[in-house]
Amino acid sequence: MSRLQQTHGLSDEQREIVATVRAFVDKEILPAAADLERADEYPQAIVDRMRELGLFGLMIGTGHGGLGESLLTYALVVEELSRGWMSVSGIVNTHFIVAWMITHHGTPEQRDHYLPRMATGEVRGAFSMSEPGCGSDVSAIRTRAVRDGDQYVIDGQKMWLTNGASANLVATLVKTDPAAGHQGMTTFLVDKEPGFGEVAPGLTVPGKISKMGYKGVDTTELVFAGHRVPAAQVLGGAEGRGFYQMMDGVEVGRVNVAARGCGVARRAYELGLDYARRRETFGRPIAEHQAVLFRLAEMATKVEAAHQMMVMAARRKDSGERNDLEAGMAKYLASEYCKEVVEDSFRIHGGYGYSTEYEIERLYREAPMLLIGEGTADIQKMIIGRRLLAE
Repeated sequence: MSRLQQTHGLSDEQREIVATVRAFVDKEILPAAADLERADEYPQAIVDRMRELGLFGLMIGTGHGGLGESLLTYALVVEELSRGWMSVSGIVNTHFIVAWMITHHGTPEQRDHYLPRMATGEVRGAFSMSEPGCGSDVSAIRTRAVRDGDQYVIDGQKMWLTNGASANLVATLVKTDPAAGHQGMTTFLVDKEPGFGEVAPGLTVPGKISKMGYKGVDTTELVFAGHRVPAAQVLGGAEGRGFYQMMDGVEVGRVNVAARGCGVARRAYELGLDYARRRETFGRPIAEHQAVLFRLAEMATKVEAAHQMMVMAARRKDSGERNDLEAGMAKYLASEYCKEVVEDSFRIHGGYGYSTEYEIERLYREAPMLLIGEGTADIQKMIIGRRLLAE
């Protein structure tokens, strides 16, 4: 195994988990990814295998049927999955965020009701915060929930739900008191049927959003029109905590996006290195030409730097400390470096990189999603800068 992306201080169990996922990626994801991606087909066989491996319950506590692993272990697993096909990591990411939020913010009844079935993958989670008109400005959301006895009536439109169709549980941020700003936001645990169309009374998933990359996994809208939710479905049992619950989920989600960037960059580096060794010009492999050799050196350095920052951010969160600064830095650096490493690998491939027969073409379309997922690069820089000033 390469010296790149080594993580020191892991337990034997952590090393075994990562090695198992790496072998799964090499054997079952990489050979199938190209065909599934071209067909924009949901990778059901891969998802079923991930359920068997226990990946949907990786960070859910053992008391609720999960493996009880750390954020670091999960991030290393995501790194490996993304090396195979980034869309696969997206299938578990939003599920993981919802499970994290229920674990840390849910009532005992909510934890007992959802977590055991989430650990097996029977219940799959999606995460809904963004809306068509607000983007990164979470305070501008307009979806509203109004109390009516022991129920709430929700109206509005949500956007960019990963797993919006395949999930049967959606953690949804809405406004319950529009005049109260951030303190007037509440998270609801919304049950629904998988699929498209009307998936519950007053709740519609219109269809899959067509994307340039990040295919296979479904990305959707979610339209509420008088949808009724029991008051017991308020996450944590009380209004007004939704913004802080969601930000906690996004914080760990940013570590996940950093891990995805590390995995995609690693794969792009592997492809570039392999091609540079095999392709010859002027009587020798292009890897021996100084221009390509320097490019490979820069790519490897970026792969390693992003990995180590991602590991640092995960370990800080695992220690119980606030990690918004580190998570923002890791997400920003890993996504930017991923884009650069993928482009450098694309350049090494020359004209062949433009062909859909070569894997680097897919990575070239996937990498830009990391620049905007879980907050754009500019949002990360705002978070980092403000945190530095506050300290």
